[in-house]
Amino acid sequence: IPWTDFSKAKYQEWLKQNPPKDFVDNGYPILVELTDQRFLLDYNTWFLNWIATEIRKYDTQHVLHVNNHAMFQNCAEYNFPEWRKFLTTLGGSAHASWHFGYFKREQYALAMSANSEIVRSGAGELPWIMTEIQGGNNTYSGGAPFCPTKNEIAQWMWITLGTQGKGGIFWSLNPRSSGIEAGEWAMIDFQDQPSDRLKAASDVIKVIDSNAELFSNAREFDSGINILYVRQSLWAEKKMAMPSQQNYEARLAGGVMKSALGYFEAISEMGINCNLKEFGEFDFSKDNYSGETIILAHQIAVPSAYAQKLEDFVSKGGKLIVDGLTAFFDDNLHNTMKTGFPFARLFGGNISEFKAVDNLFEVKFGQISLPAHLWKGYIRNTTGRPIATEDGETVAVHNQFGKGETVWIPSLLGMGARLDGTEKLCQFLMTELKSNFSKTPYSFTGQQKAVLMKTLQSGNSFVTVIVNKSGEMKRIALNVTDKTKKPIVLFADKKGTVSGQSVTVSPEETLVIEWK
Repeated sequence: IPWTDFSKAKYQEWLKQNPPKDFVDNGYPILVELTDQRFLLDYNTWFLNWIATEIRKYDTQHVLHVNNHAMFQNCAEYNFPEWRKFLTTLGGSAHASWHFGYFKREQYALAMSANSEIVRSGAGELPWIMTEIQGGNNTYSGGAPFCPTKNEIAQWMWITLGTQGKGGIFWSLNPRSSGIEAGEWAMIDFQDQPSDRLKAASDVIKVIDSNAELFSNAREFDSGINILYVRQSLWAEKKMAMPSQQNYEARLAGGVMKSALGYFEAISEMGINCNLKEFGEFDFSKDNYSGETIILAHQIAVPSAYAQKLEDFVSKGGKLIVDGLTAFFDDNLHNTMKTGFPFARLFGGNISEFKAVDNLFEVKFGQISLPAHLWKGYIRNTTGRPIATEDGETVAVHNQFGKGETVWIPSLLGMGARLDGTEKLCQFLMTELKSNFSKTPYSFTGQQKAVLMKTLQSGNSFVTVIVNKSGEMKRIALNVTDKTKKPIVLFADKKGTVSGQSVTVSPEETLVIEWK
């Protein structure tokens, strides 16, 4: 926020409605405040609504659209459910050079998928588009100089569509002439001729245009798997995290989101759709949550009021998977293990202590040893059934709660998967998410490293979008629930094929199949 006389006045006005407290109700003092982050959240919403109101005084016809950038870093500032009240469409930037700093180049398709899921969730029932996609080379601007390949352009377009997006806008058609971005980003060359990237985009658009009804009515199939990020955790990380001499990932800003992304990557490599949404975007009003799963991966600050919501979810048949230092703080940055742990009934116990172990260590579940990062939590168990122990101490539990259950592993498995590979986490999730996998119409029979699949439903048809980033030819067997549907290849930029219940996909290829 530009700290001007105007914004200072708004802040004082906001403080009157939201006076800061010196103590919480149970008597503990508030020594670290999140007031600035709370104000930023509300100020953004107020300001956008004010702009929308001013526009509507003169123009009641055109759509109102907001483009959000650097989603993985800035999503805690965006109150999407409130924005829906005055927007027509929602957008997001997926400008790889600027916004994909948490990912390696070979993971940019995964980044596009995760970015798209955050925007789709934020949009709710509104249509959404990816308002800014990198179209060409960057030289001196952006955080990571590179030029997208024609295959990456196709991947990004199809992933956007496979996440229920209505389209995208490339930055940009022609190169800028001056300024810090002079000569950059373009999809045409300096002689105004189309690049291979523009031609690739055209090939995708031809398929969409020839199947307009199919894609206009398509919705992403909901697997019931929901990775939730808690904005207060991102706020807390900004306040509390500081680099360590060892440069541990979890001690840096970004550890909260990267932990969630570790689970997102693992589930994607099993060919399963996965929701990625802010806690407040999840629907906690249902009567039955059988077949639905929430994953809270190292969400370090969770408001105490969320305990009741999560208890309702699990008691009504839902499954909750919790890892890392989730709920280590409340929303006033008190340590909940000292001030009263509101999740003890749901999780099945409390934490006796967390220990810093190493950059990577293992948590053993039967025959599977999962890599974890930095901190290991030891559980003072009450109602949970131990599923992992170490020297007689409990380090993971299953806890039956009402009609559902909680799986609590207070070590950073999501971050461990990002650092050491997702294979073991995939094995673990294949068991824990069995009910979600069984209702999914199409998935991989096993983990496919660096391959992802998105599934859409349109009427009686399904559409699968498969992207191979593994660097090698893949022949992939699929789990298919309805074997009466026949596959038709709609798009394959390297001649990929489908035969029965298996597909063949070349390195860097996107394969799009309609099942009808």
